[in-house]
Amino acid sequence: MKTLTELDCQYRPKWHYSAQRNWLNDPNGLVYSNGTYHLFYQHNPHGEEWGNMSWGHATSTDLQHWDEQPVAIACDEQEAIFSGSAVVDVHNTSGFGAGGVPPLVAIYTSAYSPASPLAGRQAQSLAYSTDDGATWTKYAGNPVLDRASADFRDPKVFWHDGAAGSYWVMVAVEAVHHEVVLYKSADLLTWEYLSTFGPANATGGVWECPDLFELPVDGDASNTRWVLVVNLSPGGIAGGSGGQYFIGTFDGVTFHSETTVTDGVQADDSRMADYGWLDWGRDYYAAVSFSNAPDGRRLMIGWMNNWQYAASTPSDGWRSAMSLVREVRLVCRGGRPVLVQEAVDPFHTHATEVFALDRQPLADGVTWLPAEASGDVLRIDAEFEPGAAGRVGLVLRAGSEPGGESADLAGARTVLAYDCRTAELSLDRTESGNVGFHESFPSVERVAVALEDGRLRLRVFLDRCSVEVFAQDGLATITDLVFPANSGTAVGLLAEGEGGTLAGLAVLA
Repeated sequence: MKTLTELDCQYRPKWHYSAQRNWLNDPNGLVYSNGTYHLFYQHNPHGEEWGNMSWGHATSTDLQHWDEQPVAIACDEQEAIFSGSAVVDVHNTSGFGAGGVPPLVAIYTSAYSPASPLAGRQAQSLAYSTDDGATWTKYAGNPVLDRASADFRDPKVFWHDGAAGSYWVMVAVEAVHHEVVLYKSADLLTWEYLSTFGPANATGGVWECPDLFELPVDGDASNTRWVLVVNLSPGGIAGGSGGQYFIGTFDGVTFHSETTVTDGVQADDSRMADYGWLDWGRDYYAAVSFSNAPDGRRLMIGWMNNWQYAASTPSDGWRSAMSLVREVRLVCRGGRPVLVQEAVDPFHTHATEVFALDRQPLADGVTWLPAEASGDVLRIDAEFEPGAAGRVGLVLRAGSEPGGESADLAGARTVLAYDCRTAELSLDRTESGNVGFHESFPSVERVAVALEDGRLRLRVFLDRCSVEVFAQDGLATITDLVFPANSGTAVGLLAEGEGGTLAGLAVLA
């Protein structure tokens, strides 16, 4: 077994959280309390494949550096601990608090095992902490909400104040029916049905990990919309796992979508590009937001993998990582609100600019940047004016020249390119390095992106096994895993044909 230091040398990311050992998937229980962000997640404490689902735990004060904590809520012979959420019960409505200190309450899905009297069911249960998340106690009266269903899971809970009253709202899914079900409670213990949303838009796989939150449009507190996030797998826009969102209103009882394109149980693949997608890549799934985040920020994080090949990704004692944390906002574009995303940027405070270029014409072909602009952990800011060129963009994580370190990786590269004829931004990882571990992994992701004043702005975060792309200030994002050789660190400028211009470039490391 390699040491952690040795493991850090190749695929273990620097700025994306991964468990020191074993399997990790969906983030859950995200909550901020007393200056600390708590990231809980689906975790197998005993192996690097899915199983023994428990809540792993990591903490951070800045959303960039994470400290792994002991397993928070462990599976047992009766139940696996599936996804859910956590809240600060400020008014101690649950009665779990002690000494005037508000408890943290986790609402999770109990997936009951054959040894349980509720075998085969999924129901919602509680655990609570009176020491700010260090230790957790399962509620003796679990489950608190049982629909006698095999696929009722992933509760996201928040406090709602509105015309209909003040109470806790639970947003969960009946996964195989493509339904989001809403309940309310005064105390987190007893729940009353409110309404059901769905099926709608993408229904090519089970619905999972919902979220519901209110955001101002363009920062105007008098003009708000509600965002309903529904992850699904398979059936994502790029294949396999993905996350969609709806924008609408919520009156405390019912969510009304203003962005439903197709309504019903049949997936309409011809309209997929018309739906709202959190990310257009293959590896951003189960994204949910933090409860109680300071300053009213809506902060989200996703699992950076895809169920099509998650069990096969290269591993050396650990498997999978989280995305960067993203702040999401609503802005008005074309007369309607749309979601934009901005990464909480570790390079802003923990890196320096190592290379820059001013405005200059793009040469036809690939122009390689000097060695100081290469690396496996970089932020690249680039602005292009495509002009008459057919395609412009970046070549990322390029490997050794033919005959170099490894023949099968010679010339390996990931290509991020804007096609001026189709107005699409694509990320091509078909030759990114190790792509043979699963037949579904080699892929090209695409998203329609409109130029703004003839320009394309890109912010690209490279880590040791990932590429996260934010185009036009986060109007579109693409997140993909890549597994290059150690030599795959070169960066180049791409142009097909003449007439394109680089308006500016900066590389931070």
